[in-house]
Amino acid sequence: MVVKITCIVVFAAVTVLIGIISSKKVRGVGDFVLGGRNVGPWFSAFAFGTSYFSAVIFVGYAGRFGWNFGVSATWIGLANALIGSCLAWVVLGRRTRVMTKHLNTSTMPEFFEKRYNSKALKLVAALIIFIFLVPYSASIYKGLSGIFHMAFNIPFEYCIIGMALLTAVYVILGGYVAAALNDFIQGIVMLIGISVVVYKVLAGQGGFTAALAKLSAQTAETSGGTLNGAFTSFFGPAPLQLVAVMILTSLGTWGLPQMVHKFYSISDEKAIRKGTIISTLFAVVVAGGSYFMGGFGRLYVTATEAGAPESGFDGVVPAMLSGTLSDLMIGIIVVLVLSASMSTLSSLVISSSSTVTLDLIKGFFAPKMSEKKQMWIIRIFCAFFIGLSVVLAMDKGSLISNLMAISWGALAGAFLAPFMYGLFSKRVTKAAVWVSFACGVGLVTSNLIFKFMDSSMAAALAMVGTLVIVPLVSLITPKLKKEHVEECFSCYNERVEASVTHSLTDI
Repeated sequence: MVVKITCIVVFAAVTVLIGIISSKKVRGVGDFVLGGRNVGPWFSAFAFGTSYFSAVIFVGYAGRFGWNFGVSATWIGLANALIGSCLAWVVLGRRTRVMTKHLNTSTMPEFFEKRYNSKALKLVAALIIFIFLVPYSASIYKGLSGIFHMAFNIPFEYCIIGMALLTAVYVILGGYVAAALNDFIQGIVMLIGISVVVYKVLAGQGGFTAALAKLSAQTAETSGGTLNGAFTSFFGPAPLQLVAVMILTSLGTWGLPQMVHKFYSISDEKAIRKGTIISTLFAVVVAGGSYFMGGFGRLYVTATEAGAPESGFDGVVPAMLSGTLSDLMIGIIVVLVLSASMSTLSSLVISSSSTVTLDLIKGFFAPKMSEKKQMWIIRIFCAFFIGLSVVLAMDKGSLISNLMAISWGALAGAFLAPFMYGLFSKRVTKAAVWVSFACGVGLVTSNLIFKFMDSSMAAALAMVGTLVIVPLVSLITPKLKKEHVEECFSCYNERVEASVTHSLTDI
């Protein structure tokens, strides 16, 4: 216990110290929200990766989908690396940085306002962000509490409150500057921790070959009867559900405000190219390792007659770790999950509080608010958002993976298509954006009420569906004024003079 507590104390001390040091570098709203748009490739890439992967992935998703799909769940992690990280940087990185600076926008709602010339879009987008980031934040607290209960055997309510207070201290003090520096340190911890956990989990079953042989003996209940060896097969026992989760957890990053926000703050185009490589490799290790590890959950947890884990899906990973690791390793894993979760929480808190302050309060009620007041209000809403997430996380009946699916499905379903198309196409209309908002949020919330499909399937359908709907609606609805659209896209038309060397044949 002394070893585990020492790990936590050291981690907390470093985190708070970074918050105090970073607070001296925060001179205004731009520094607090965007880090002055001067964040380098390593910090940006680690900020993207650590915001992407949290206790939701390591505990909730690795536990649930590792149990359901076996080792084929590793495909989810690889999709996260290739689609959610690499392609996101390649497709969105440069254009997001260039256009958001040109339009002078700090948040996604502000982008919708200036790109589509509509204050109403900004208002609704801000409300969607604030409402649907709360379930995601709550899911992270629940993932943290499960690991803490395993390590220290204390009530999960105390775990949630303690982590909320620690997150509040360094985010409120240092904003994005503190978050980016902490993300870098926490990312290194995550890389080391995941590698050690995967090794220990396999070693606990006699090595990779022995573990795979034991897992192949497990049978999966399918609609057609019992399937032998399904959990070691290429696509697992439920390929369609596997693809849905891959889409949800990979394509979702393209439309999440806290993820896209990382492209706003990166320093230059060269940093984007480096950041793409770093972020992708980070995702391969962290996401791939987490889902691969989760695929062996059935070797550590007994199944009920209905085929579910006795510990519950959220208890699979804590049960795996408690049976295989020493006290020192458990201390390191607690720090790993803390690192993954607090980095994500900081992004959520900054995105939500800045959206409410800049897009709602300043945008509609106090347009002449001083920068000093903006800073105070942002910090107040940081605390409010954390507190609201804690209240929701106290509900023991909510599955971590379901909370995340609701959040990602609504946000990415609403924003992905109009944001991405808005960077590339001059033809997207204001009406198409409204339809995307309605379809993305409407599908996820109606499924939450009527439960006509799995939450992950609904979220994936919302994302893919709006990618098709937005271009179709844009074809039949009134276009934006040509002058306005040309002004938005003029940032891509900058001319650069270059010398030309003539060959002898040209003279």
